[in-house]
Amino acid sequence: MTGARQALAFAAVAVALSLAGCGGQDSRSIIGPPPSSTANVQAIQVNTGPTAQAGDYPYTNGAFTSVTLCVPGTTTCQTIGGILVDTGSEGLRVLNSALTLSLPQQTQGGNPVGECFPFVGAVTWGPVESADVEMAGEKASGVPIQVIGGSGSFSAVPSPSCTDMGAPEQDLYDLGANGILGVGPFAQDCGSGCMTNGSSNLGWYYACPSSGCQQTTENLANQVVNPVADFSTDNNGVVIVLPAITSSPPVATTVNGSLIFGIGTQSNNKLGSATVFQADPNTGNISTVFNNVTYNGVSFLDSGSGANFFADPTTANIPACSNSNTSGLYCPSNDQGFSATNFGVSGTSGTFTFTVENADNLFSQYSTSAAFGDLGGPSTTTAGPSNYDYFDWGLPFFYGRTVFTAIEGIGTPAGPGPYYAY
Repeated sequence: MTGARQALAFAAVAVALSLAGCGGQDSRSIIGPPPSSTANVQAIQVNTGPTAQAGDYPYTNGAFTSVTLCVPGTTTCQTIGGILVDTGSEGLRVLNSALTLSLPQQTQGGNPVGECFPFVGAVTWGPVESADVEMAGEKASGVPIQVIGGSGSFSAVPSPSCTDMGAPEQDLYDLGANGILGVGPFAQDCGSGCMTNGSSNLGWYYACPSSGCQQTTENLANQVVNPVADFSTDNNGVVIVLPAITSSPPVATTVNGSLIFGIGTQSNNKLGSATVFQADPNTGNISTVFNNVTYNGVSFLDSGSGANFFADPTTANIPACSNSNTSGLYCPSNDQGFSATNFGVSGTSGTFTFTVENADNLFSQYSTSAAFGDLGGPSTTTAGPSNYDYFDWGLPFFYGRTVFTAIEGIGTPAGPGPYYAY
């Protein structure tokens, strides 16, 4: 780890975009064949998620997969579906309500350890426990994970130290998924930002004696880890492959894709002609120029976000949605096409064209669909210590692309991460 990343801006917007109350039907089909059964290929699917399966609201633009957890060193295992795949964060986080295993609790000085992990405008709180994590023939042994919404001393979310970072999402209704698989560009979720005492500590980890939870330091070995970094092979990054949605508008009921482990380690994960965008080693971010506005070092590729989120320069004048079901999205009166240019820290650049459509109209007409290629929303947030703008290339960016996310400090054919490539 070369430095501490900032809180909030570089994590996923892992909040479901609710379609509750929308009418209409659609008959769009499943896009893409099932992925191959190659050992390093994990099936992912953009579908309406576990909330819809539970009879609640459908999730929008969520790429879900399943993960097998085992009590470390044993064959006592559980496979949990409805896990959101997220290149905008690091670490596996699973709802306590979805977990039937009894996993070893991490302790510090005899006290159980918990974590308050910040996403943009939200946090997850719960104990840090240890598990073997298995996917597609790969295994990370005895790695720290977060169990969201734990019991006992973890029943209450620390306030205000944790709740000030965002609204707690502790159950299926709020999270919209049974868990989050963070496969972003870092090995640990906090790095040096949680290792030191004093004001420089991000304050994500807590020691929880019976008298109450208190913020503490956490060394690298005990931090919640990107499980891919702990695989014995194919451990230098991931590749997400999702087919394009070619209908007009680009909407589908479900989209089948692949999460491929490793970069340049197998015949199915070679970089080929992909352009490499080296990311800042401290933040994992690149830069984006949009409508003559530069998001300098606050741009990232985030499969865990359900839209492309960006602040609206005054020259664009994109109206936000007023419907409570589409709050946080744009609703232009007519489809609007844009282009933006991404820059890596080494100067590599590439231009991307995209369209923003009226979310109210889309959700009303295609209420049973999960995949929407033209969603956008404002990125300005008041979460965290100060206001900031960022450019979050969410799941709409991934449709029709092969997107690589390389992990910091681990060698690849294009050099060590962190970087993105597409």
